[in-house]
Amino acid sequence: MHARPVDLAPLIDHTLLHPGATDADLMRLAMEAVEHSFAAVCVNSRAVPLVARALAGTPVRVVSVAGFPLGASLSAVKATEAELAVRLGAHEIDMVLSVGDLLAGERGRVRDDISEVRRAVPAAILKVILECGLLPSALRREGALIAAEAGADFVKTSTGSGPGGATVEDVRLLRETVGPHVGVKASGGIRTFAEALAMVRAGANRLGTSAGVAIVSTPGCQLPVAEGPPCA
Repeated sequence: MHARPVDLAPLIDHTLLHPGATDADLMRLAMEAVEHSFAAVCVNSRAVPLVARALAGTPVRVVSVAGFPLGASLSAVKATEAELAVRLGAHEIDMVLSVGDLLAGERGRVRDDISEVRRAVPAAILKVILECGLLPSALRREGALIAAEAGADFVKTSTGSGPGGATVEDVRLLRETVGPHVGVKASGGIRTFAEALAMVRAGANRLGTSAGVAIVSTPGCQLPVAEGPPCA
């Protein structure tokens, strides 16, 4: 079985989280997502009403973030941001877990932080960002397990703002940790079709990237899903 660039479109969260994003930038993001049949757009909470209106009547979903990018907000702040975003039209929330608490071994605090957001948005898809670049492998596993226990629908590799982005090794580790019933989102530094396909091969079933259009527009490239040399 071979994969073409366009085959990855339904896995892509077309992302624009830059603080300088204008309304025109966000509208372009939404229209690109519709044109290329991406899974969703991922935006900051202030942008949710605009892109939700733009995407009304289309299958493209709206993703917003909570506690982004540091994960150091009060749990109540994360929960409120998530709840308001959903009320304004978001279907999914990508929250950053409390990285400092995880590094300090405060497992209960990490779980409670995620659980508070989960309770605030019970009907939304909840993705928990681990920021793997800050964590040793044992804590990446532990963070993923805590997230799953707290009700996360997905675990996510990184914010794209921290040290390092998605790696094949991290995606594989997260998939092995959470098994087949929790999603894995690879995010951070995914720029090419070859990189995106490598993440899918490793176990990702959602891709966060600002380069979605370039990825699905890669000319003359077709690769086996399971193996094969990379395309440029």
